[in-house]
Amino acid sequence: MLINDTTLRDGEQAPYVAFNTKEKLKIALSLFKNGADELEVGIPAMGKKEQDDIREILSLRLPIPIMTWNRASVKDLESSLECGVKAVDLSIPVSDIMITTKYKSGKAEVLKQLEKCLILAKQEGLFVCIGGEDSSRADVNFLKDVMRLGSEFGAKRFRYCDTIGIMKPHQIYEIISYLVSLKLLDIEMHTHNDFGMATANAITGLEAGAVSVNTTVIGLGERAGNASFEQVLMAFTELFGEKREIKPMALRDLVRLVQNAAHHQISPNMPIVGKNIFSHESGIHVNGMIKNEKTYEAFSPRSVGLRRSYPIGKHSGSSTLEFYIKKMGFTPDKEVITAILPMVREIVTKRKKVLTQEELRSLYVGALRGEC
Repeated sequence: MLINDTTLRDGEQAPYVAFNTKEKLKIALSLFKNGADELEVGIPAMGKKEQDDIREILSLRLPIPIMTWNRASVKDLESSLECGVKAVDLSIPVSDIMITTKYKSGKAEVLKQLEKCLILAKQEGLFVCIGGEDSSRADVNFLKDVMRLGSEFGAKRFRYCDTIGIMKPHQIYEIISYLVSLKLLDIEMHTHNDFGMATANAITGLEAGAVSVNTTVIGLGERAGNASFEQVLMAFTELFGEKREIKPMALRDLVRLVQNAAHHQISPNMPIVGKNIFSHESGIHVNGMIKNEKTYEAFSPRSVGLRRSYPIGKHSGSSTLEFYIKKMGFTPDKEVITAILPMVREIVTKRKKVLTQEELRSLYVGALRGEC
């Protein structure tokens, strides 16, 4: 299974996002360090500046395929060739709504344009992925025609694009299983998160036989974004048992790099990388975690460069208070803890903010002295 990361193409297409050359180079290098198998790094048809950036990325000489995105037009493809890339995605609309919007002559014109590009790409010895824009709303027989044409003219992969994020996992499994069974082209998953299922659909596609998945760091991308690089990466190692090395500090740095470059803040409870995902407040959970750190965690915070915490909040129980009181050097008095627990909850509820350890110390010491 391969991760073809498109942070530098589809990720940058997110609204209000623009990466400069220095940021692109850092992101590309960091993605490689974090285990991306392939990178899609831009759209040469955008012009000279984009082409120069792509050349700069190629100059890093990363030992993984570097791909560009193109419409299936000879002009676009020539722009990619001028950059010196060896791998391209040739994107075509495949649903009726997309075709009628973009091509006056219909499906025949789509296939004709694709064939011209495939012939040129083959002459230049390029690795070709055909991107099926809006595959999830396309006639499956037309997808078959596209894949057959691609196979005939040397393409290696078909990118199944759930362009507006409407698919459900069981639907993905059925259609990808069928496309794989045709044995025409390898399948790559490109999923969007409009209904919150991008990563789930991407993983389901792999389970159905796809060989590659497009990702973006922190799920950055158009509208609700794409399948998340870090979620897919961890799924590969933790759920599929792939032997990939996760570098916690490098992963943390990659997330921060993309956040800062995109001016995009992630939710504190975002899977894998959210700062609060290893914060346990519920008394029952804390009690379990103190006894066994695996009780309420699927993987350790250290594995992704984060830390565990036990906030002193409204739902904290006596176990949390005992934990901190012991850390302060006291032998916990259970009666005092029972007495101050309602006070803790009242304070937190009133001010909407958890207690600090120093505030807990003051409360506990005051109760010991009979001041509460």
